[in-house]
Amino acid sequence: MNQPADFAAAHYGPRAQDYVASEVHRSGADLEQIAAALQDRPDARVLDLGCGGGHVSYRVAALVREVVACDPTASMLDAVRAAATERGLHNIRVQQAAAERLPFEDGAFDVVLSRFSTHHWRRRDDGLREARRVLKTGGLAIFVDTVAPEDALLDTHLQVIELLRDVSHVRNYRTSEWVAALAAAGFALDGLTPRRLPLRFDDWVARTRTDAAHVAAIRSLQQGAPAEVREHFAMVADGSFTLDTLSLVAHAA
Repeated sequence: MNQPADFAAAHYGPRAQDYVASEVHRSGADLEQIAAALQDRPDARVLDLGCGGGHVSYRVAALVREVVACDPTASMLDAVRAAATERGLHNIRVQQAAAERLPFEDGAFDVVLSRFSTHHWRRRDDGLREARRVLKTGGLAIFVDTVAPEDALLDTHLQVIELLRDVSHVRNYRTSEWVAALAAAGFALDGLTPRRLPLRFDDWVARTRTDAAHVAAIRSLQQGAPAEVREHFAMVADGSFTLDTLSLVAHAA
């Protein structure tokens, strides 16, 4: 792996079980949308790219022939392997790799899925090109991630608190950036679904084990934020707030 992937892996290694157990990650309308898209694909070979705690893999395993859960963090993959065995999901296998350099042949997969991962990729465009390379022409791709507002003020606030919370954060991309990047990587966009994701502040910082100084800095930024920032992110007194997410459905052109 390259150095950026090593950095992210080292950061998330001690947090693997936190993500397997995360309520935010193990449920949601976006996850059900993914499952619905795979209902009629029993012979599909699926790549769960940046699998984290493995929740996409667990949800779709019973619907398809095989799922490859891929992540740069070895302890995440150990946790996914153990959870899959415990759940009797024997068609899940794991592969350690960074999104920007995948150890799979061209067109190896019928479906590529990636959920809440892309904002950690150091080189997003390289990762999207790799996702396109390993997907069969005409194959299904679904990307889900938190997204930044198009407004510059709101975007800046989001990037700052995300970086303070998690030093492996790279960028939450705007919807317009996502649409352009997918086209450049060789995907044809079939549809997108925006959603809102409420987050409890204490859980949000506990999941990444954010240090106290950074937690205090985030709270200070929230308390001093302009009214339009507080309104957009639906901030409340304890620091809890709401993020924008986006599900993008595409196919390999």
